Amino acid sequence: MASQTNKPLSAKTVEKMKPGMPDKGDVGDYRGLRVSCGAGGTTTFFYRYKSPVTGKLRQVKLGNFPALSLADARAKVLELKQMRAQGLCPAHEAEMERAASAAEAQRKKRELKPKYKVADLIEDYLTGYIEDRVSTRGERVAGARKRKGQREVRRTLEGDAVPVLGQKVAAEVTRKDIVDLVMNIVGRGANVQAGNVLRELSSAYEFAMGLERLPEDFANPALLAKNSLRQAKVRLSPKKGSRVLSDTEVAKLLKWLPGSAYTYTQKNVIRMALWTGCRTGEICEARWENVDLEAGTFHIRESKTGVERYVQLPHQAVRFLRELRTMTGDVLFPSRKTGKPLQQKQLTEQAWRMRRDNKMLDIEPWTPHDLRRTVRTGLSRLRCPNEIAEAVLGHARGGIEGTYDLHRYEDECREWLQVWADHLDGLMQ
Repeated sequence: MASQTNKPLSAKTVEKMKPGMPDKGDVGDYRGLRVSCGAGGTTTFFYRYKSPVTGKLRQVKLGNFPALSLADARAKVLELKQMRAQGLCPAHEAEMERAASAAEAQRKKRELKPKYKVADLIEDYLTGYIEDRVSTRGERVAGARKRKGQREVRRTLEGDAVPVLGQKVAAEVTRKDIVDLVMNIVGRGANVQAGNVLRELSSAYEFAMGLERLPEDFANPALLAKNSLRQAKVRLSPKKGSRVLSDTEVAKLLKWLPGSAYTYTQKNVIRMALWTGCRTGEICEARWENVDLEAGTFHIRESKTGVERYVQLPHQAVRFLRELRTMTGDVLFPSRKTGKPLQQKQLTEQAWRMRRDNKMLDIEPWTPHDLRRTVRTGLSRLRCPNEIAEAVLGHARGGIEGTYDLHRYEDECREWLQVWADHLDGLMQ
């Protein structure tokens, strides 16, 4: 409480203030000016008055002594008394000014903060959820997908979504942006890829929303696009395959392939698919460390069924790979641009371009996966036993048989794949 005195404050009085001393007040024109000394020894000027707005006592800090002199404190009090005379509350006005300053600071902070772009959103999704990572404690955290799936999700998003939407602000992407992206992919004949991009982009947005990196009322544009595409009956999934190339068509393909518009690497992938019946994705991912030319095997460590297996290579494939080994690095079928494994989707995209430009083989339309079905059907035509033909393709057996019969038929697969490769040679005669 301020000491009761009719004497005006003096600079000496203020200077001698000590912790624990009662507050001192000024008089006359400066009535309401108060000075106190806190426990830490800081001497502070205040102005106490009755608010013309609420009628209640209010207090405004003026500053600390000696940075603020008694004369300057008195001058401030006179200014504040003029505000009161105009019906304004100095404390309320100061609060409003502080609030406005804080709001302005926040606005500038938002302007300086980099915009959260789609490329950032995708990278967060990949490194924070899909892929293996290291925790803050240095522990390895497994990603949501297996290693092969991690690579595929990254290729899917970086190959199609990032080039088109990557530099757009994530919160400003619309349903139409996503629909246009998907329809462009569908337009090149890659319906399945379009569905994969839509699914992963939708999940990436959900991940970012869960981390509160987008506004609370934000609606996932990929989900909205999915609804629009469903209403338009756009097919984003593969049709159940039934296409099998006849021997005549296979012969035409083999004769046409060397001079076709496929790239050198794409041609090699197609040849290997015909020799082995492997999925083109498995062939594209092949690395020399998994190929044993002496044993004539190709070790697939990560397959679609999740079971690793050894593909038995016919003599024709081994001879071809011995020549190829002198021309490539770590991978068998590298992209000319990146040196990394050729992306499976490039086969489909190239086929679409060739059909568009009337450069495709003049037979009923076919896809690279139809070659796998052609190998399986061809083995049956050659009287290959069913269980061996299924083992050639790496199909997992179900039921009791799959539980108890663990024989892999590797010798039998080698024998029948050689029969098949010789049959292909015969078609070229």
